[in-house]
Amino acid sequence: MKRYKVGILGGTGMVGQRFITLLDQHPWFELTHLAASGRSAGKPYSQAIEGRWMMSSPLPKKIGAITVQDAVADAEAIASEVDFVFSAVDMKKDEIRALEDRYAKLEVPVISNNSAHRHTPDVPMVIPELNSSHFAVIPAQRKRLGTKRGFVAVKSNCSIQSYVPALHPLLPFKPTRVLTCTYQAISGAGKNFETWPEMIDNVIPYIGGEEEKSEQEPMKIWGRVENDVIVDAALPAITSQCLRVPVTDGHMAAVFVSFEKTPSVDEIKALWASFRGRPQELELPSAPKQFLHYFEDPSLPQTRLQRDLEGGMAISIGRLRPDTQYDYKFVCLSHNTLRGAAGGGVELAEMLCAEGYMD
Repeated sequence: MKRYKVGILGGTGMVGQRFITLLDQHPWFELTHLAASGRSAGKPYSQAIEGRWMMSSPLPKKIGAITVQDAVADAEAIASEVDFVFSAVDMKKDEIRALEDRYAKLEVPVISNNSAHRHTPDVPMVIPELNSSHFAVIPAQRKRLGTKRGFVAVKSNCSIQSYVPALHPLLPFKPTRVLTCTYQAISGAGKNFETWPEMIDNVIPYIGGEEEKSEQEPMKIWGRVENDVIVDAALPAITSQCLRVPVTDGHMAAVFVSFEKTPSVDEIKALWASFRGRPQELELPSAPKQFLHYFEDPSLPQTRLQRDLEGGMAISIGRLRPDTQYDYKFVCLSHNTLRGAAGGGVELAEMLCAEGYMD
């Protein structure tokens, strides 16, 4: 695989920092450009991030020496020197859409962690193991943008990546109703306990916009490409409630599901154990060898014990059992800033490279 020169838009935020840790020793990608707001532009990254580095691993020295550029004002300069960019900017949605389209029109593919383009009909929103077939819409997007190489692809919301992967292998049994309650880490808000002491010994039963994303985004993931757009799936009907809980990393979900054709417990476990996606077939650098892990111990998965499973890129599942109101219920766990954010973005970029969309 060739080496790709990569930039990060929004490199000073928590997701941008996580991208840095993942790209530092990446076998395919070389991080060459960091961009943020005008406040940080012109400074060495180590100075721009001074007192705000939130990762457990130290900032790599060679990354700290990179001069931060202005994601908006320096777009042309950045686009002329990178093969693609990751977008993790903190801006208004209309500003994000405009910025990501601008880079795409400069012939730079954009892999976005933002929600601004998730419901643009010709922008693929991809969990690589589940719906890489949606890459087929990219030529139509390029035609709309007037580009030969540039496009925007997005990853989904971090909360749905705990439970949607577990439901995906069960689609042949036609799930009709899903109820999810998610228990989401504070890093999902870009915070830690030092910056958000109000979360210590506390639960907040509201995360703005999260329940709508949890209910709507799976329908695009399970949709189909038709007439140059992605058409959302009609079922299952999903209702969700999202809570912020006092853990650093890791989103947990309690899931309840009913089916048109009800599978047995053994059938469900067998489907989870055997499920492999395209990233596993391609043996992508960031892909977990076993995507879905089921734990028989009823006390598992636990956030502290399983969130880092397979480099934080695997999904942990447990407590599958019949329910009195739905057919089944179970619990899922994913690492929200790895699988759910930067790691999922890196794996998405790897897949686009492997499938020839970055050439």
